[in-house]
Amino acid sequence: MSYDLAFRHQQALDPSALRTLPNALYALNAAIDDCRNAGRPQDRDPAVILLARHLGAIASEIGDSDAELRHACMDAIADLRRKPALIPLAHKGVAYDERAKKLFHSDGRKALRALADALGLASDTYDIRSNRGGIAVSGSVTLHGTCIYVQLSLDLMDRGREVMFRKVAGRQDHIGDRNNWASVEELVRPARLAARIRRELHLPQSDAAARLAA
Repeated sequence: MSYDLAFRHQQALDPSALRTLPNALYALNAAIDDCRNAGRPQDRDPAVILLARHLGAIASEIGDSDAELRHACMDAIADLRRKPALIPLAHKGVAYDERAKKLFHSDGRKALRALADALGLASDTYDIRSNRGGIAVSGSVTLHGTCIYVQLSLDLMDRGREVMFRKVAGRQDHIGDRNNWASVEELVRPARLAARIRRELHLPQSDAAARLAA
């Protein structure tokens, strides 16, 4: 059923109570929703236009110049590209967020591949697979080799236990020995985590791993 509300027009006529960006943005989005529900064109609604202008006026009074803000955005992009996405994803979680979940599985596979390289595993001695699970979970990314099983998941309640690793007796062994735990922060430093895994699981150091550690 179509309906329209006068409230957005009243706010547009007197937006003095909308003093912050979040409040002004909320009012603008609410006005757009009202237009959508009433079947009215959002881009020509006078209340929507006035509230959008008010939002712009608030933004124009905050922060530095446009050029300085653009430089800050570029600096932020460069900084984010230097940092692995897995760490903020682990803090935030990816359940019910398809884009974040897709990034988790993509970067998780890359991280486990880097770990395999740091362990000196030959490409034909392991496989990496994803199990996306349902929308309420992160799913898991797994590295399964001839002697090692590593699984990355963001669903555990305890921070610092996102990575599980254990020794196995072949690629058909899905049970293996006792579970060990590491954090996602350790995973993004593959050489150090590889050294810990070899030490705790009593794995021999391959020639390739020795060259990487040198």
